[in-house]
Amino acid sequence: MISPELPKNEYERQLAVNKYRLLDTLPEESYDNITALMAYICEVPISLVSLLDRDRNFLKSHHGVPFNESPRNMSFCGHAINSDDVITIIEDSREDIRFHDNPLVTDFQAIFYAGVPVINTDGYKLGTLCVYDTKPRQLTDNQKNALKVMAKQVAHLFEQRFQNIKLMQLQENLKKRNDNLKKFARVVSHDLKSPLSNIISLTELLESNKKNVLDEESQQYLEFLKSSSYTLKNYIDGLLKFYNSDDLLSKRNEVILVDDILTELKQITNLDHTVSFLLEGNSTEIKTNKSALMQVLVNLVTNSIKYNKKPKTEISIAISETETAYLFAVADNGDGIPDKFIAKIFNLFSIAGSEDKYGNIGTGIGLATVKNIIDNLGGEISVSSEMGQGCTFSFSILKNYSPN
Repeated sequence: MISPELPKNEYERQLAVNKYRLLDTLPEESYDNITALMAYICEVPISLVSLLDRDRNFLKSHHGVPFNESPRNMSFCGHAINSDDVITIIEDSREDIRFHDNPLVTDFQAIFYAGVPVINTDGYKLGTLCVYDTKPRQLTDNQKNALKVMAKQVAHLFEQRFQNIKLMQLQENLKKRNDNLKKFARVVSHDLKSPLSNIISLTELLESNKKNVLDEESQQYLEFLKSSSYTLKNYIDGLLKFYNSDDLLSKRNEVILVDDILTELKQITNLDHTVSFLLEGNSTEIKTNKSALMQVLVNLVTNSIKYNKKPKTEISIAISETETAYLFAVADNGDGIPDKFIAKIFNLFSIAGSEDKYGNIGTGIGLATVKNIIDNLGGEISVSSEMGQGCTFSFSILKNYSPN
């Protein structure tokens, strides 16, 4: 028996094998289907997908044999990856000096062998797709071509696995970064809110106690300070809501009466009872994540109230459903959104630039939070608007959808 030599690029080749994380993995149907098919096409009892490890031949799929690895120093595949031939064929191993006394031949009757290297995108021969028979034989041209084609398919499966590994790593890294951002937002907001509240309180106290002492310019400075402090407070509160919106999605779905949704919205948003609500649609109840849905609706309704300088605010909420989704439309008779801002209205920190009826400019966080929630509920959101006539926010939520 002549053991196969290690390739000159063995170190790099082994690193390439390792990156696919296939060694010592359990059988998978996609590979087993290929070996079963090749055994049928080539009319042989044994077909394998092998990976050449440091000192063994690991069998990712082993059709026709009960074991999943063998020593590399006696492997046929070790010789196949050293060959410059596209396909290595040994018609009768008993007559080949390399194999005649090989235990695979003497003990397991591995008489016939045909193997095609599985080559990755960097050109490294990771292993083989091979077939064995217990008697001497030859392959037809069609059978040889089938082995070559399916070896490329095995390589393609390897690459798909590697891409999935990279994607999972990316997702894990993004999750870590997102978790760190959440922690940062909570810590910073906690550290800022206390002194910020003190600034607001002291400013209001100074404004109240020294109103008759301070000149007009000083009072204006205090007003600027108070306004800036409230703006910063709104940013902090908005960021917290944005990063905490994912936590809402962990709550379970529940059945909600549509009439109860409207009642709660009125209690939360219509504090001065100056808003006229109209409920439309053919749904009487829905089943979804109530906390997430209410945050979306409260945000949209609050915007409809703030950005409406007309004497009477009118808001209609339409709720309907299809077989797969709940459909919502929140329409108002407010100020509208300029066309140039429509495309980026849901981007974080994107603002339309106009003041609300209280003289404040938004933070650009609320609608980004709304979109984040709806995306994670499997839905979509869009907006249509006409200046001076109002806006309509339309969104959907998939039924029985779980982001996990």
